[in-house]
Amino acid sequence: MNLQRQHNEAAYRDAMGRLLVLYTQVDDLIMRACAERISTAPDAAARLGLAKQVGDEARHVVIQQEWIHKFGTGAAAVLAGPQEQAILAHFRSLGWLDFLIDMYLCVEALGSDAVEQLVPLADPGTRESLRIPLQDELDHIQFGITRLREELVRMSPETRANFLDGIPARIDRLTEAFHAMGIDVPQLFQAVGADYGELCTRLLDRRRQVLREVAEPLAA
Repeated sequence: MNLQRQHNEAAYRDAMGRLLVLYTQVDDLIMRACAERISTAPDAAARLGLAKQVGDEARHVVIQQEWIHKFGTGAAAVLAGPQEQAILAHFRSLGWLDFLIDMYLCVEALGSDAVEQLVPLADPGTRESLRIPLQDELDHIQFGITRLREELVRMSPETRANFLDGIPARIDRLTEAFHAMGIDVPQLFQAVGADYGELCTRLLDRRRQVLREVAEPLAA
């Protein structure tokens, strides 16, 4: 019994450590992608929103790096250098509207929701390390959704309908690209006590909610 408990605790710490590193790497990539986007943002409000996010993500990276050091399971990268460069290249290639979808609906809204589902399962130190980042991400998501709404209002009804219809496929493609990177996310989540099937179901619910938030104001 004691050996099993020790095994479970070791598996938890190893998996949570890797998830913390992955989350930190993603926040660093978000920071860099948003910083690069500032110069081509369509207006001053967009530039200010992106600049705020760059500052927020920089703070998150510092918080998380400090906790990873204290957590003590190592800080070896989960995403390899070429994978990080491919992610940045993807965001550089996007126009403003596609950037809003991929960054704020997929990475921020769905990614942060997955992390939130870990919080009840996490040790106290990990929960505290995630508190500020997850709070800030609510603002980031709202920024992205608000900007998408503003763009949609300017479209003709037909263009708007086609654009909205294409969003799920964009999310699917980005999700598939992430899974193709070879990170065994299901195993990591299961090792920290999560039910991966339930997590996926909740992410689908969150996805439907976010898409409604983008489209509903236009139907009112």
